[in-house]
Amino acid sequence: MNIAGTPQKKKTGLLGSRKSPVVSSAGQQRKPTSTGHSRGCCRGFSDCMSMGSMVSKKQQNPQCQQQHNRHQSTLKLEEQVGDLTREVQRQKELRIIYRKRLERTQDYLRHCLQIAQDNGVLELMTNNKEDQHQSLLSSNTGSVIASPLVQTPLHQHSHQTPLHRYCSQTPLLQQSDLAVTVSQAKMNGWYIDPKEIDLQEKIGQGTTANIYRAIWRGLDVAVKCIYPDFFHTNENAVTFFAQEVDTLSRQRHRFVLQLMGACLEPPYRGWLVTELLGTTLKEWLHGLGSQRRKERMVPLPPFEERLARALEIAQAMQYLHEQKPKVIHRDLKPSNIFLDDAKHVRIADFGHARFLSDGEMALTGTFVYMAPEVIQCEPYSEKSDVYSFGIILNEIITGNHPYIEKDYKPAKIAMEVGEGKLRPALPEEDGQLRELIELICLSWDGDASVRPSFSSITCSLKNIQMKVTETI
Repeated sequence: MNIAGTPQKKKTGLLGSRKSPVVSSAGQQRKPTSTGHSRGCCRGFSDCMSMGSMVSKKQQNPQCQQQHNRHQSTLKLEEQVGDLTREVQRQKELRIIYRKRLERTQDYLRHCLQIAQDNGVLELMTNNKEDQHQSLLSSNTGSVIASPLVQTPLHQHSHQTPLHRYCSQTPLLQQSDLAVTVSQAKMNGWYIDPKEIDLQEKIGQGTTANIYRAIWRGLDVAVKCIYPDFFHTNENAVTFFAQEVDTLSRQRHRFVLQLMGACLEPPYRGWLVTELLGTTLKEWLHGLGSQRRKERMVPLPPFEERLARALEIAQAMQYLHEQKPKVIHRDLKPSNIFLDDAKHVRIADFGHARFLSDGEMALTGTFVYMAPEVIQCEPYSEKSDVYSFGIILNEIITGNHPYIEKDYKPAKIAMEVGEGKLRPALPEEDGQLRELIELICLSWDGDASVRPSFSSITCSLKNIQMKVTETI
């Protein structure tokens, strides 16, 4: 039966629609493979994917660019905010600094006002103003009362003294200071005529004076001769000179330099005559010479003698600080502390003159012994002398120059001391030195209110001395 033929034909027709097999050059027939068909499908799918990814990238690129731009803008804003924050912080710090400076200035002005009041300067200024007001009223009312301020120029003084030539060129207030000092000197018997002084060799030199060995009434003395240029170039020189003479003339203590008298005829004969002492504490500890050396040039004096010298210095400074008004030395250092033949101390140099024999270099200048508040030009008190004593006491105990272990210049020392970061090396602690080390640390404390008074220091040193004596 032919019933099955029809499906076969349909099948054959369906198969006939396929491509003819490829014939090779050898005439052989290749079998068709499905590889080419499947590769074409994959290629098409991958092309579609790549095209899709390209389209998606094209769509995503603007979004990424916008995000990048926003990120850059955010970074710039954050940077600007950071700059503004730092600037605000800097302005706050500057404001705090300026406020502190203003407070320090106000404290300093109040301190100066107190000093002026204690020394009678305010009263003198008030009296001068009253005299001027009275003379003005007299001239306006036609009064016959003569006023020296009307008859003579303001810079002249009514008192006729041996220095009237120089006084005619100096302010009235300075003339008053010097005239009062001359009057006190003559009244108390320590005014010296320059003709009585026989100057010998120069033994010292400072920033304001030369120091000479001299003979006065058969006695060997030291004469401090103030430079004439100091009076000519410094408008307050006469006041400074009169103040130093007046300060020394009031001292009556065995451990303070004794003033024999003064020649009060500036600018060429502004002389201070004192007892002659040949050795300083610096020379006693370190020997002669200007070099600071770590190795010792002379044997270190016995500990008991060094402790005794420290006690004498404290006693002298207690005497000065307990005067009314207080006497603040401000330049206490070993080269300004002299020793007599029995090795007892004399506090000297209230006018900041240095002796040639001390051989001071820049590093051994005032910065080494100067208190932080003085270095920073802040208001100071008698506690500044306590700080200087603390440095000296440590030098006496250790036998070493302050900061000899550091290779610092004076400016570096001043900066480090002012910031409270630097102090000299302490001695090695043992049972004997523990109390002394505690006293040294209290004396040079950065907070002036923590530093003890010299009365307390004197008491502590006496107790330590008694303990040392008992152990001998």
